Amino acid sequence: MPRLLLTRSILLVALLQIIASSAIPVLAQSSGYSEAGVLSDNRIISSQILDYDLNYRVYTPPGYDDLTDLSVIYIADGQWYISEGQLPSLMDKMIGVGDIDPLIAIFVDNRNPHDISDNRRNSQFWCNPDYVRFYEEELVPEIDDAFKTAANRSSRVILGLSFGGLNAACFGLLAHESFEGIAMQSPAMRPVPSIYSDYNTTPKLPLKIFLSSGTVQDNEDATRRLKSILEEKGYPLHYVEVPFGHNWNNWGPLLDDVLLYFFAGS
Repeated sequence: MPRLLLTRSILLVALLQIIASSAIPVLAQSSGYSEAGVLSDNRIISSQILDYDLNYRVYTPPGYDDLTDLSVIYIADGQWYISEGQLPSLMDKMIGVGDIDPLIAIFVDNRNPHDISDNRRNSQFWCNPDYVRFYEEELVPEIDDAFKTAANRSSRVILGLSFGGLNAACFGLLAHESFEGIAMQSPAMRPVPSIYSDYNTTPKLPLKIFLSSGTVQDNEDATRRLKSILEEKGYPLHYVEVPFGHNWNNWGPLLDDVLLYFFAGS
């Protein structure tokens, strides 16, 4: 190899070594965490109220063994928030840098655990009182018994998108004694048109609400209508619109907003 090329090669290798050695501590410092939370395998709960089995997975935060009195976020369509939303890794990062307090997440799967082609979300999410009772009388007590939760309504949030967002709105009306936090991403409220009048005529409930919508064929007019009702009633409300449609380009980037609104680091 000519001497000039050899010299350049040596300089290039040296430069890459300097970049690599300086990047490692910077990345470690910026990430701020070296420990990941734990996401369980599927756990089956046999509901006496619904008369069928359901799956859910549990995220416990880094350092769980040394923690107590943790808040809990319950997530409808939980399997999507894991696979598409990458929510467990986001929680790891935000807990690690101190943006949010450690919390537990319950990813509830709306599908039949014995036949995942059987999707039950329509029968579950349209203000089904039995589905609400399943949470209040079976799922929440099971979680509070098995994990180190704060076990009170002010430490619980329910999150969902589309029909799952409608489900969260239903929980605000029907399960406010168990859940304070209501998080709705692009709620598809068409199957339960009474949701507007119910929120309008019901005395203000002890809720804290997150509501978001895209602006590209995302039922945004319906969501804005609900926003106006909630504002007129004086609800604590964080509302976000983004220039996307009814998809994960809309929902995914807002998950940190949801977590910060309900669980900002103390």
